[in-house]
This record gives sequence, C-alpha cells and structure tokens, in this order.
Amino acid sequence: MSFQAYIDNIKAKTGKSPEDFKKLAEKKGFFKKGALVDTVKAGQIVAWLKEDFDLGHGHAMAIYATFKGKTE
Repeated sequence: MSFQAYIDNIKAKTGKSPEDFKKLAEKKGFFKKGALVDTVKAGQIVAWLKEDFDLGHGHAMAIYATFKGKTE
C-alpha cells in the first residue's frame, strides 16, 4: 500500500487529515511551536492514535511520519 493510500484510508475512516491530527497532537502536548517535542516517542503517538481513533499500527505510523515531515 502506498503512503498516500494510508492517508486516504485514515481520512475515510476518521474524517481527519494529517493536519487535523497535528492540531489534536498540539492540544495533547506532543507539539510545541509547530515542532514535535524532542521527548515524545513514536510509541506514545501510536498508542494515542490506536486508542482514540482505532487506527492500526501501520496507519498510526503513517500519521507519525507526517508529523516528522513525510508527505509522500
């Protein structure tokens, strides 16, 4: 599955774009001033996305990748 397919499937399932998830992550304290907080680990974000949005591991990692700057 392509990276874009992961993003499209996440949007279809949750109604949220990567930018929407970034805004929610800011509210959770994972971001400060538009940057991922150094002490935040991928596992924390994956756990949050799995628990709150019922995403699978691969889909949660795709969102984490967008947080790290991946776009395709």
